[in-house]
Amino acid sequence: MTLLAVTGMQREAKLLRGRCDVAIAGSNNSTLGAKIEAAVNRGARAILSFGICGALSPELATGRVVVGTDVVAQAERWHADEAWSNALASWCGAESGILAGSDSVLLTEESKGALLRQTGAVAADMESHLVARVASERGLPFAVLRAVSDAAHHTLPPAAAFALNKEGKVDYSAVMLSLLDEPSQFRALMRTARDTNTAMKALLRCLERLGPGLGCPYLV
Repeated sequence: MTLLAVTGMQREAKLLRGRCDVAIAGSNNSTLGAKIEAAVNRGARAILSFGICGALSPELATGRVVVGTDVVAQAERWHADEAWSNALASWCGAESGILAGSDSVLLTEESKGALLRQTGAVAADMESHLVARVASERGLPFAVLRAVSDAAHHTLPPAAAFALNKEGKVDYSAVMLSLLDEPSQFRALMRTARDTNTAMKALLRCLERLGPGLGCPYLV
């Protein structure tokens, strides 16, 4: 069975190099569904949503690894593959809980709190709901493995909304323009970079524990 991992950034995808096929959302996730469908048509038969996430629960610290039991978005809800999710949680020592899908970056503590109250999710990202939707429509197992890069009580700097280009690489020009427009966000931007590094290190540790199959019990 061929495994597909779905990420938001090139940096996340690089951690997976040589382990599986990867689809990268980039700055606009509106085309991600089509990318996942194309990978399924090429033979992908299990899908992992992988990368960083923002905490909604105040109990999740930066760097904490989260495995999604369910994914919610708008009025939809999808149940992740139980055997795969249990394997991920066990190998990675992860928190298990509901993940919320969002089509935009949650910049403020207020927006994260509102989504927590609405969904009961412990964390949110911009790719998992699209993974869940396509996997469910195609009858394929999916799982979610994420690491917190943004605590619930943190407000992200405005530059975070423009940090990626459509290929999923850091858009340094956009970040610098935002910083020039609002220099006071510099300290928050540096904190965000440090927290992202912490989350990426946590993801790498998970990959080292999981090995080449990424915990998927269906690979043959």
